[in-house]
Amino acid sequence: MKRTVRHLADGREIIYFDERPDAPAGTAEDTRDLPPVAATSEIRLDPLSGEWVAMAAHRQTRTYKPPADLCPLCPSKPGKPSEIPESDYDVVVFENRFPSFSQGVSESPSTVDDLGLVPTAPGRGRCEVVCFTSDHNGSFAGLPPSRVRTVMDAWADRTAELSAMDGIEQVFPFENRGEEIGVTLHHPHGQIYGYPFVTPKTQRALEVARSYQELHGRPVLGDVLAAERKVGTRVVAEGEHWTAFVPPAARWPVHVLLVPHRQVPDIPALSADERDDFAEVYLRVLHSCDRLYDRPLPYIASWNQAPVRTGRDLGWLHLELFSVLRSKDKLKYLAGSESGMAVWINDATPEQIADRLRAAG
Repeated sequence: MKRTVRHLADGREIIYFDERPDAPAGTAEDTRDLPPVAATSEIRLDPLSGEWVAMAAHRQTRTYKPPADLCPLCPSKPGKPSEIPESDYDVVVFENRFPSFSQGVSESPSTVDDLGLVPTAPGRGRCEVVCFTSDHNGSFAGLPPSRVRTVMDAWADRTAELSAMDGIEQVFPFENRGEEIGVTLHHPHGQIYGYPFVTPKTQRALEVARSYQELHGRPVLGDVLAAERKVGTRVVAEGEHWTAFVPPAARWPVHVLLVPHRQVPDIPALSADERDDFAEVYLRVLHSCDRLYDRPLPYIASWNQAPVRTGRDLGWLHLELFSVLRSKDKLKYLAGSESGMAVWINDATPEQIADRLRAAG
């Protein structure tokens, strides 16, 4: 793989990941007249939940459902410059023009009231866009295994880079796919967030992992993985180094975990063989998902990595894929119980979900 770092007209970093080491060097210049990025993010600590909430009002003006011929993620064409100056690319990563978190945010007041009940801090972090292919009409499921491996290497590169940046506590690569999920750019892409705090979900997972480790002397996800592989009822796909299964307490109408057989904290820690095997297993899962309702499945695929500085001995890297689509034309809405009380009610059992995915595959 060849890695080339360039800069866009407003100073944002763009990194090209070419599959061939002898690929021509990317030398195209960004000819657009862009204003400087003006990120004004701040984070506020909710005194009732103890959780950080990000405020990023500048994102109201971000790009929203542009026509295909003006897609900002396609390669640039004569007279139609985009976010990617080159005329073609394999995988490319660049800083988001409308970031939720940024290294360039200024200091904010330490509290929003006179009582000190709501501490605030700059929303200092990093947000990047990852384009998986230059083909506007493609999909992650349509990538060859070699391209998935390139994406894996790009995720690993960016996780390592962001983890070394000032103030970043957790790195979160993810893909949103489909309008039902909230996608506003249809070009196949994902994002990477570098958070200035450990996310609530990860904090809770580490608490559970720590309690289980103290009680049993083993990692909880390792025991869950061993049980799922032994029983097999909820296993959807399996390789030499990875197993994909529906979690035994699945929350979503389509819900799959992809777990490596070896405990590692994050993507950079994966071996070459583990990265290759992930590509094969994940593509099988995605093909099953798209055949499930005979239509492209809208989904979120999120990497659960250990935080940068805490809980790395407890973390076990895994990918979580889920969808709000409960039939070909029906959505699962997060209604009163889910949104109001965070108590999930699934319309299907995990065993039924797994049966349907295996049949589709």
